[in-house]
Amino acid sequence: MDNNIKSWSDIKDSVYGEIGTQRRDELEREFESLKIGLLLRQAREKKAITQEELGALVNKKRSYISRVENDASNITLKTLFDIVEKGLGAKLHLEIVF
Repeated sequence: MDNNIKSWSDIKDSVYGEIGTQRRDELEREFESLKIGLLLRQAREKKAITQEELGALVNKKRSYISRVENDASNITLKTLFDIVEKGLGAKLHLEIVF
């Protein structure tokens, strides 16, 4: 086994600190935001609607939908629920993990 090979978790630990440190927690939150945006984009594309059409369904501009899909970090829960439920016709499930 090559001892020089590191897992992604090991790399994050060495570069950003271990889970629970401020820098690492910020990285994990940013990553979760990117995942939310990607999931929203995939759901929109699966429904075969444009950003413009989704925006109209939730009373938002196309440019806002684009920003959300590329980085959902500043989205409110209300807007997230609107996009998922009103715009995409899906259900949003949130989970709090301790």
